[in-house]
Amino acid sequence: MADNIARVFADAIAPDPTRPLLTWYDDATGERTELSGATLANWVAKTANLLVDELSLGPGDTAGILLPPHWQTAAVLLGCWAAGLTVTDEPGEVDVLFAAADRTAEADAFTVGDRYALALHPFALPLREVPAGFADYVTEVRAHGDHFTAYPPGGPAHAELLARATARATELGLTPGGRVLIDVDRHPDPLDWLLAPLAAQSTLVLCAHPD
Repeated sequence: MADNIARVFADAIAPDPTRPLLTWYDDATGERTELSGATLANWVAKTANLLVDELSLGPGDTAGILLPPHWQTAAVLLGCWAAGLTVTDEPGEVDVLFAAADRTAEADAFTVGDRYALALHPFALPLREVPAGFADYVTEVRAHGDHFTAYPPGGPAHAELLARATARATELGLTPGGRVLIDVDRHPDPLDWLLAPLAAQSTLVLCAHPD
């Protein structure tokens, strides 16, 4: 069993980096965003470089996540895992925090120095107003490199998570090359909407507030 989520992601996009890997719909707003494997990998690399180069984080460090299922959340999570971080949504002491703009008040439950807010805009536009004590993720991440090749071993936490993802993919009947429609309102756990499909080398169609 692999202990490196970044390798699993790389394997998922390797057959054809240009094909749609993640398509995001929000039926309540009409939003539709489609990312190829190469495009998502670019966001992931920028996020990992932000963590490693700017914040000097890596294996043994923890990222707090206050984000709903979304294509930008996928970039943040995969970027954290690529840099070797552990992610959590449990309040406590963390090394970096990523929060949706409407959840920044929840950040008070975390002890953390560096905090990033996300507008989750369909075109990845920056926040109109950055909350006090936060940096704008989209603005900051764009300044970082498009490639990240360190990919440190994920360790036991990553191995355990991947084992669960592989088991979940089998339970859900996911297969390599499949295209999986996921109601993220019913499956908000990243294990279901992100890791299990990637572990199965399936592509994702994520839908929020399905009509």
